[in-house]
Amino acid sequence: MKNAVLKWELIGIAAISVLGSLFHFVFGWTGNVAAVGFFTPVNESVFEHLKLTFWPTILYAALSYKWLKPITNNFFLAKAIALYIMPLIIIIIFYSYTSFTGDSIVAVDILTFFIAVAGGQFISYGILKMKPLSRWFNLLSPVFIIVLALIYGLLTFFPPHLSIFMDSNTGVYGLP
Repeated sequence: MKNAVLKWELIGIAAISVLGSLFHFVFGWTGNVAAVGFFTPVNESVFEHLKLTFWPTILYAALSYKWLKPITNNFFLAKAIALYIMPLIIIIIFYSYTSFTGDSIVAVDILTFFIAVAGGQFISYGILKMKPLSRWFNLLSPVFIIVLALIYGLLTFFPPHLSIFMDSNTGVYGLP
């Protein structure tokens, strides 16, 4: 059973990476439809790019739930923690390397995205194969996932004027 879980999580790295890469362009492809901005980046800010891990991971988790839930423990907790870890990895790597370079480097940003996805999936795998944790963790985990979804959506439409929300190319916050 462990190998099946590992296989699902490894496939997830590829699937989330491909979907996340495609999601980068969806807002523009739709002609900048505001509602699409709830799910996809609307500008080139660091915050908007964090969505590239969130919604593809949600889609993949929904797809894999049917097969993984019966053979794993802590499914919702594993996915919730992965969804919080991925953006944290991106933020730490991005602000660490740009503090030295003074500017972002597209190739490093793309690599950072892949590292974050892999990190989140491996952490998810570790939690999935653990013994069952408190039922409360798994009951509360969907709430934390919904809260994160609302944060991504609402802060796209009502971004605070902080550097993480600013498109460094245009100086725009949130929707263009």
